[in-house]
Formats: sequence, C-alpha cells, structure tokens
Amino acid sequence: MPDLEREQLIQPLDRALVIFSHPDDAEFGAAATIAHLVAAGARVDYVVTTDGGKGTDDPAVTSAQLTATREAEQRAAADLLGVSEIVHLGYPDGYLTPTLDLRRDIVRQIRRFRPDLVIAQNPVRRQDGNPFVGHPDHLATGEATLAAVYPAARDRLNFPELLEEGLEPWKVRQVLVTGVEHPNLFLDVSATFELGLQAIFAHVSQIADRAAVEQRMRERTAEIGEPVGLPLAHAFLSIVID
Repeated sequence: MPDLEREQLIQPLDRALVIFSHPDDAEFGAAATIAHLVAAGARVDYVVTTDGGKGTDDPAVTSAQLTATREAEQRAAADLLGVSEIVHLGYPDGYLTPTLDLRRDIVRQIRRFRPDLVIAQNPVRRQDGNPFVGHPDHLATGEATLAAVYPAARDRLNFPELLEEGLEPWKVRQVLVTGVEHPNLFLDVSATFELGLQAIFAHVSQIADRAAVEQRMRERTAEIGEPVGLPLAHAFLSIVID
C-alpha cells in the first residue's frame, strides 16, 4: 500500500468553493470537512448545478415544490456549517451532461469567488463494488468542474464573454475530489463530525430513517480513518495545481 497522506491542505487557505449536483450532496460528501474549513477561518461558498427537482417517490409532490423545499433545506444545512453564499445554477435534475454551457457557468463562479480550494465530485464511475455506482449528474458535475478549474478558469481566452462581465482569470491551487477509489488525503473530522451530521439531517425531504443515516455515516468515517490512525476521517483525491 502506498504511503497515505494526512491533513495536507494548502496554506494559506482563505476561500473554498464546493461544487456539487444536488442539495444534500455537499453535506453527504463533505459536511464535516466543510465545517473544519470554516472553523479554520476560510470562507466557504457553494455552487449547486441542478434544481434537485426529481429526488422523491411522493406522487403528490411536484418538481417545482420539491425544488423550493430542497433549496430551503440546503440553506438551512449551509447555515449550520457556516457556509456563506449558495449559487443555484438550476439545470434540470437527472438530465445533466458536461456541456460547454455548464463548464462556462462553473468558470463564471470560480472567477467570481476566486477560491484557493475547490471541492469537486468524482467524474469517474466507480467499479470497485461500491453500492453508490455514480449518479449521472454527479459524474457530469465532476467532469465540468475539473474542466472549469483547468484550464478554463485560468486561461484568458476561454469564454471571453466572461471578461466582458468583468471576471478575470483565476487559478485554483488545490482540488479535493470526493468519492474516489484511491484517495491520497485524509482529514481528521472528529471535532466537526457531529455538526456535519446535523447539517445532513437538515435535508429532511431526503432522509427516511435518521438512525440508519447516522449509523452509516459513523461507520463510513470510522472505516476511512482506520488505515491512517484517525478516529473519524474524510478522504479525498488531492490535486495540487502548479
């Protein structure tokens, strides 16, 4: 087994941007890490690519109603974690593809927020037996985000219309990719796990059994931390951009 890295976040780290597909993805994927970043003094903002309007089995709920509910739940969860701004891009839930329009919209937010760190979803469908095989919206958001970080947000001639909006190029220094098969960065989230759990519970419309969710999250973070001697941990693929 290769050497496992621990707690190697870039410094200084003043601003982080978390880019994900649906309301609740950030919390299920990285809530305790987000709380850790805020506690360390970083400003954290969110970009949500889809409207989240299809995540229900209730035949009485319309897509518009669910979208409104999930936006409110996302704000409540973000408030618990100390997240500042949330940008909802509003693409239809379930139909997302990594188009140039999506890439441009993410570049716009990267250039506007100018983060040192981006937390992104995994653009690769896992084939290691993990039961979460990969929602297509997650894959599309991950691919568009990485393409936005490099090279589009950095290079002036990509999306020149953004220059007309006053958005100058920006170079992200580090990306943390969630849900990967082979992580190389492990963060101790023992101090912020409980807060992260409460943020997950803010997504009431998406949680049928709180006890089962809590058990799963505790078991998962304990399993991640065990190989590197941490009681509770999150794991990422860390990409430091030269």
